[in-house]
Amino acid sequence: MILLGPVLAPAFGALSILAAWQFLLPLSGVPSYIAPTPTKILSVFVTQTDLVVSNFWPTATEALAGFFFGNLAAVMFAIVFAYARFVRMAYFPVVLFFNTIPILALSPIIILIFGLGMTPKIIIAAIICFFPTLVNMIRGLESATVSEEELFRMLSANRFETFLRLHLPRSLPMLFSSLRIATATAVIGAIVGEWIGADKGLGALIIQATFNYQSDRLYAAIVASSSLSIALFALVALVEARVMKGWAK
Repeated sequence: MILLGPVLAPAFGALSILAAWQFLLPLSGVPSYIAPTPTKILSVFVTQTDLVVSNFWPTATEALAGFFFGNLAAVMFAIVFAYARFVRMAYFPVVLFFNTIPILALSPIIILIFGLGMTPKIIIAAIICFFPTLVNMIRGLESATVSEEELFRMLSANRFETFLRLHLPRSLPMLFSSLRIATATAVIGAIVGEWIGADKGLGALIIQATFNYQSDRLYAAIVASSSLSIALFALVALVEARVMKGWAK
């Protein structure tokens, strides 16, 4: 029973909410064009599979590419900032300034520069992933204690060996914490980019369904985008478990 609790409890919670949504919400007088029932949302996936899939893959591609490039750039910048203090003092405030610009304000500029293709959506997704990973990676690289640093100096380890054996392993927990957050923000970035200018993708489908009062399609697109974030989160968790197990050895 103890082992089944972590599985059964969330399942019970989700099913109870869906049951209340399905049966109690219509009885309260909420019209279906505002909140369609779960069965109506599910019917979109069954009867309009091609529509959902054709809009799902562009968003998934943009989110995955943005996730990869945004976090890769963040890790590279974090390593430079952690080991080159002058570069950090000179350019970290610039990075901080760009992070203060709302992504909804920055997105039209990016789309004006790069056009209406997939590239600006990837860039937007990468930007929204970048800063949290950068900050956490820097903190992780600097989290080694003074006694650990002294031990490596006593062992005559050079800077690369200290980085590989001490700083990098110390940074991994914080890095993977950022990556788990980035799984959702990458999808958000891709969808925001599609809101500004796109005719394909879950973001475009959300806008089209909203203006056409197709609430079942709207909710189906939201479910699809949420499922994409959950799938990416699970993938990161799986990679984290394997990487941390490998470093432990």
